[in-house]
Amino acid sequence: MSNPGERIDLRSDTVTKPTDEMRRAMAAAEVGDDVFGDDPTVIALEERAAELLGKEAGLFVASGSMGNLVAQMAHLDRGMETICGAQTHIVLDEAASYAVVVGASVRPLPDRADGMMELAAIRDAFRDPSDVHQPITGLVAIENTHAHSMAQPLPVSYVAAVAALAHERGVPLFMDGARFWNAAVAVGVSGRELAAPADTVSFCLSKGLACPVGSVVVGSKATIWKARRARKLVGGGMRQAGILAAAGLVALRDGPAGMIERLAEDHANARHLAEGLAELPGIRSPGDVAQPDDGPLDPERVRTNFVLFRVNGGMAAFLDGLAARGIDMVAFSGEQIRACTHHGIDAADIDRTIAAVRDVLADLGVRRSPSEPVGAA
Repeated sequence: MSNPGERIDLRSDTVTKPTDEMRRAMAAAEVGDDVFGDDPTVIALEERAAELLGKEAGLFVASGSMGNLVAQMAHLDRGMETICGAQTHIVLDEAASYAVVVGASVRPLPDRADGMMELAAIRDAFRDPSDVHQPITGLVAIENTHAHSMAQPLPVSYVAAVAALAHERGVPLFMDGARFWNAAVAVGVSGRELAAPADTVSFCLSKGLACPVGSVVVGSKATIWKARRARKLVGGGMRQAGILAAAGLVALRDGPAGMIERLAEDHANARHLAEGLAELPGIRSPGDVAQPDDGPLDPERVRTNFVLFRVNGGMAAFLDGLAARGIDMVAFSGEQIRACTHHGIDAADIDRTIAAVRDVLADLGVRRSPSEPVGAA
């Protein structure tokens, strides 16, 4: 970006715009009718996604929430239960679709500061199928990256350990990988390696990969067929969807030609932002599951593209002050503020953001200590 007259939108990586190459690919896309299963560009995207993650089949869906929903519908019978973290998207941010649409319950477990559930807690959360009073555990779900812990990436070792627990009980593991590729880049593994322990994985194209619409769910052929039926049930059947899928094929190219490798830039920009914020008065840790002591912001916690923090002087006034200076952040869970780096944000934008935050804090009279002059940086 780097244009002083343009707004810097850090509310989410969902605000990304498709690249010029994506727009050209979308305009030229060969299309069919995806409900009939004959849109060649959608087929190519689904096959590419499955190949990258080492699964048998893929399904293009309209959104990350739809991907999570149809995966649950594919795995669960009505009345079953999912073990998942209490601070995950399925529990907090999908309008209770697990109950309303899937007809399932969730057994939410505490999330640690690293975004993980305790393995012992997972083991103890499985229900007794011989007890008529209890629901039957039908699925274990994890979120990677884990948004509410400052988007921590979950490593392969943890994914494998959770999968082993689930498989011991004959239960599949689903990975909500809305920001799956951020996790893979952050922990330095291939998508295939990170996805290998999980039975099904969803990932968003419309976040860090900068596509305009869509997510993909991958898994076995049998499971993806059930997910395809579920997609139809919830109104997700699309016709000439190759126009949208074409952008995904651009994003999933190998190396610099695609959008996966460049996620490391977003991570570096987020760390730079956190380091700058941590030096300013009145900027505090998020005070959530990640840093419950509500102490200073720790830049070391920023491993992907989220910076979560709290601020003295009032969140609303702070956000309004930033907006007046052309910087957009967003209120997150509790009294937290989220800044999310993404395609279209560069290092110069981060410098401009840090300077704007400094000015807003000065305007609000935020000081490091009562003896410090108002406005001191």
